[in-house]
Amino acid sequence: MMRPCGILDRGEFLVFSDLPLARRIEAAEAANARGCTAIHAEAATLDVAGGCAVFVGAESPLSHAVGIGLNGPVTEAEIDRLEAFFRSRGGKVAIELCPLADAGILATLGGRGYRVTEFNNVLVKRLAGAAIVLTPRVRRALADETDVWSHTVGRGFFEEHELTTEEMDVGRAICAMPGALCYLAVTESGELAGGAAAAVYSGLATLFADSTIAHHRRTGLHRELIAARLHEALAQGCDLATASTLPGSGSQRNYERMGFAVVYTRVTLEG
Repeated sequence: MMRPCGILDRGEFLVFSDLPLARRIEAAEAANARGCTAIHAEAATLDVAGGCAVFVGAESPLSHAVGIGLNGPVTEAEIDRLEAFFRSRGGKVAIELCPLADAGILATLGGRGYRVTEFNNVLVKRLAGAAIVLTPRVRRALADETDVWSHTVGRGFFEEHELTTEEMDVGRAICAMPGALCYLAVTESGELAGGAAAAVYSGLATLFADSTIAHHRRTGLHRELIAARLHEALAQGCDLATASTLPGSGSQRNYERMGFAVVYTRVTLEG
């Protein structure tokens, strides 16, 4: 029997995709975005339209707006402020938009020439009754392993052995987030193979920065990275965990194997 779109079904556990859930997820994403500004002298944040905009550098993937439009209509004046925030710093405007945002924002952004550049599926798992899974190849990154973690995760993302300073800085910013939990995956021989991060916000665990170096993929390491972070989420009393993936990706399949399901698709618009 087919299930309605937006419902996660795991036995008696259901998570409905609705506005309160979206607000909770997007608020956690906004908190993570703000946290990534800790080590950058030129970083800035702007609270706008019920969400926030974060600037961490003109070319940084961490520079974006998130969570806007979930508290009602977004005015032209608010979009003016958002655009001025990025453009005055030499950056492009990138908005990660939840589909449960006020519908009028699409017409506003469309009239300004914004275009869709990416989709990301947002997945959720209810943690009540979650099983404990052994994760022998995953450990927490040590306090002095910021560059080790940043390089390992960066190699998986950028698929290069040598990383630029800007690429390393993405990982360093994540490690510097208040409350960030960073993990490393290591092979049986001790070789660094991948990494990931998590953060907890009001009982919701956000799982992000998942990365496995190319020749270590399809060995189950990513699922161990997911499981290790779920264990921590349970230990911290979280009731839900969430993650975002590219639609149809290997990462999405691994999250689904671990009991997650898609609750909505976030779209990135640039203008």
